[in-house]
Amino acid sequence: MSRRAGTWGEAQAAAWLRRRGYELLAHSYRCRFGEIDLIARKGRTVCFVEVKLRSSVQFGLPREAVTAAKRERLRKTALYYLSEHELDCPARFDVAEIYADSEGKEARIVYWENAFEV
Repeated sequence: MSRRAGTWGEAQAAAWLRRRGYELLAHSYRCRFGEIDLIARKGRTVCFVEVKLRSSVQFGLPREAVTAAKRERLRKTALYYLSEHELDCPARFDVAEIYADSEGKEARIVYWENAFEV
């Protein structure tokens, strides 16, 4: 997928989160440890969201692309974010699977809360 398509997928996930009462805290957060696509808050819980965009499952489910190495980078990046913002609150890692139609105009979203622990 192109960077443009990835940005579109992240925007779809962000809109989905907002409609469900999440507050968006950051988009494409980067630090020396890595990048987190979206950071949102629901109540007191901070959610670190990895967005995976696919047009088919020919090569596996999107969440399967979040490998052990990727989870470790996400963990380090999330800890840095929490420290940098002096947050002491519950946190979790979610995965937003975005399934796009062939024209990239419609999206179906499958959202996995607590998709993994690291």
